[in-house]
Amino acid sequence: MCRWGRYTVWELMAIHYAQDSAHVVLITIDRPEARNAADMEHFKLLREAWDRFRDDEQAWVAIVTGTGEAFFSGADLKTYIPEITKLSQAIAAGGQQEIDGYRLDDGTKAVLRNYELNKPVIAAVNGFCTAGGMEMLGGTDIRIACPEAKFAVMEPKRGLFAGGGTTVRLPRQIPWAHAMELLLCADLIDAQHALQLGLLNRVVPREQLLDTAREFAQRIVVNAPLAVQATKASALSGLYHDEEEIKTTRAAIKAIARTLEDDNPAKSLLIELTKSLRTAFERESKHANVIFATEDAKEGPKAFAEKRPPVWKAQ
Repeated sequence: MCRWGRYTVWELMAIHYAQDSAHVVLITIDRPEARNAADMEHFKLLREAWDRFRDDEQAWVAIVTGTGEAFFSGADLKTYIPEITKLSQAIAAGGQQEIDGYRLDDGTKAVLRNYELNKPVIAAVNGFCTAGGMEMLGGTDIRIACPEAKFAVMEPKRGLFAGGGTTVRLPRQIPWAHAMELLLCADLIDAQHALQLGLLNRVVPREQLLDTAREFAQRIVVNAPLAVQATKASALSGLYHDEEEIKTTRAAIKAIARTLEDDNPAKSLLIELTKSLRTAFERESKHANVIFATEDAKEGPKAFAEKRPPVWKAQ
């Protein structure tokens, strides 16, 4: 533990967690040699940073930012997919939920997908915000960027799928046509364009980025923390009300099915109904599983590593 300006800092390898005396936490993704891309270890560390923030009663607002030329660029294509595949196989073989603290959902929790967090989060986007960076951006509440920042849902260019929440959250947060342009074209856009689309709150000079984020944080922390958290919880429940409603309905149908005899034809119908009832995020995961098993999903990262155009087979 060390002191950094007004903040108390815990070094978590390349994920830094700093808390000041005014209830504001600064989470910094610091892996510039990989454009702040995450391997399995760093997804775990980022998830643990969010856990720390969520569970600390004295932490009321978080600011998340990056170092160097990138904010966050998601999974490190050279390491993460083989690592998570190996972990998945080991967990399945052992019937465990985690191995050495690593969980299969570290990647999604790290980008705040299906992660219950009612405390406000401010993104201070200092550079490239792509792939998992866009996924995490969708889980933040206030977004500040410098003019050098770039934004893109890059997965389709690599034959992959944005399975960390973007395909569900983005069309609910900005107008449909703008969301689909970002999702389908997979082009980089600049900060000013992102501001015009409604993806950002402010674009400020790089040297003012963190100060502006802290100003927003101070405007929040002067308010009653429990009231702020309840307000965010209510807003989220309105935006994603179908998630809990479908889960509750599915659980109720399963309970009813268990009360019926096996030869009752209604039982099989109810069981089939529970299989078809899936939330938007669950359906997103299903699409991700299909796409990641394709030949194109192998070709995209390979072409990227070999610095050549991909040859798509639609297989």
